[in-house]
Amino acid sequence: MIEGKSTLKRLKLLPPLFRKQDAEKVAPHTAVFLSRALRKKLIYRLNRGNYVNLFLYGFPRVEEVACFVRPPAYITCEWALNYHGISSQSPYVCTVATLSSDVGKRRSLEYQNVWIEFSKIAPSLFHGFTHVGSYYVATAEKAILDTLYYRKTLPVPDELELDEVNKDVLLEMTIKFPKSVTKRLFALLGDHFINAKS
Repeated sequence: MIEGKSTLKRLKLLPPLFRKQDAEKVAPHTAVFLSRALRKKLIYRLNRGNYVNLFLYGFPRVEEVACFVRPPAYITCEWALNYHGISSQSPYVCTVATLSSDVGKRRSLEYQNVWIEFSKIAPSLFHGFTHVGSYYVATAEKAILDTLYYRKTLPVPDELELDEVNKDVLLEMTIKFPKSVTKRLFALLGDHFINAKS
């Protein structure tokens, strides 16, 4: 009984998402504490060293987990395109651009029936995102360019809703990307830009 109270007391000192290092600050015998909390389903293990404080907060959003696991990071590509209403397709992969080198398919994470995929991005391209609650998401313009950068195309280009996309901001952002991204942009969306009002 006392052990149970001790575990709950320590959980109250931890945030919704926490790392093993955070647990070490509140639980001297960290491995025992984590093992007990996992067994009682008070916490959920995301991957090595990263946990959800289930007892107090429940499961956080996919975006929160995605940005927490490999900081610094932001949500981009299809997930961000859908978030901004540019693409109506519901993505099953949440792409995260990160400065971490701990990326690739083997580092992907399954959470709440969604695959969280981590992609390394150059420091010069680590911009163009906004803070939403406790995570970061690419702006509409940056999501378009990141998708062309990583995927080399856009999902169903002729069905994209581009009315709210700022043409000038988009073109200005292309400067830092490889020229191949600008070529793909004009190949896919050139007509839209020619006919759009500046």
